[in-house]
Amino acid sequence: MHLPRVATLDPSIASGRSPRLVSVDLLRGLAMALMALDHTRDYFTGLAFEPEDLSKTFGALFFTRAITHPCAPVFFLLAGTGAYLPVTRGEPVPQVARFLWTRGLWLVLLELTVVHFAWNFAFAAAPVVQVIWALGWLMAAMALIVQLPLGWIAALGVAAIAFHNLLDPIPPAALGNLAGLWTVLHRPGAVWITPHVGFVVLYPLVPWVGVMAAGYALGALLVRPDRRQWTLGLGVALTLAFFVLRALNGYGNGDAGMSFPVPSTAGPWQVQPRLTRTVIAFFDALKYPPSLDYLLMTLGPALILLAWLEGAPAQRGFGRMLLVFGRVPLFTTFCTSL
Repeated sequence: MHLPRVATLDPSIASGRSPRLVSVDLLRGLAMALMALDHTRDYFTGLAFEPEDLSKTFGALFFTRAITHPCAPVFFLLAGTGAYLPVTRGEPVPQVARFLWTRGLWLVLLELTVVHFAWNFAFAAAPVVQVIWALGWLMAAMALIVQLPLGWIAALGVAAIAFHNLLDPIPPAALGNLAGLWTVLHRPGAVWITPHVGFVVLYPLVPWVGVMAAGYALGALLVRPDRRQWTLGLGVALTLAFFVLRALNGYGNGDAGMSFPVPSTAGPWQVQPRLTRTVIAFFDALKYPPSLDYLLMTLGPALILLAWLEGAPAQRGFGRMLLVFGRVPLFTTFCTSL
């Protein structure tokens, strides 16, 4: 892949601080734009089935949905990266940790109030808590994780991504009184605090803490002068790992029976009568909760794109718009919710 040689450090940042990485802001901005596209598709198609439903979907609908799959992984990955970059500017780790847990709890509060109301202009007894909820709790968890050596954080991230599917056979009911906690950590579903008050979890924390921890470790690579080579190499390796693992059709598919809130046809794939449906089946990786296949399929291309964006101009036009979105992701999230 040809990577143009264009400076990617924003000189507009005040002196005395490390300049922002424009490629990171552009990738985050692109994820925000794709998220808005996904919400538009969701509200304007009028179809009574999920785009991933193999028995009913068609190529255009599925891939309109599939191109938005990297959004959540990019948010979690770059949230971890954003936690590391202040360390490179000289901020002490305890100060970064304090920011993480206070910002995390603030995001949880916003999810349960502003974002919850914005979806349906009403407050439900059992709200569906989604990306901002998970980001909030994971940022609070990262306040503890960042105290560890960087190598341990990287190992934690890789292990959680690679091995969390080993936990799939454990149902919440097997843990008795801890069933609700297991739902929050690993298995999407409803958690009832009282018989009439609860919440619905779509983004369990265990798989995503691996992505955020890996993003923190990625930050150490992004401050290197050879970061393009590292991100491109990692992206290609993860993408190839997806194709190999998916072709083997064994570990990494996830348990489709865990999918929530609707049953999923994701999981092990089979050759279909038509080529288009076979391709759909191959790329129909389980998102709720995210399987290893899903994370490899999304994070690999995201890192390749991050390497390419290293040389992308962002002074005007579409690049400038993505840059703005990428630097105010919370505001953009509220706009897309409204």
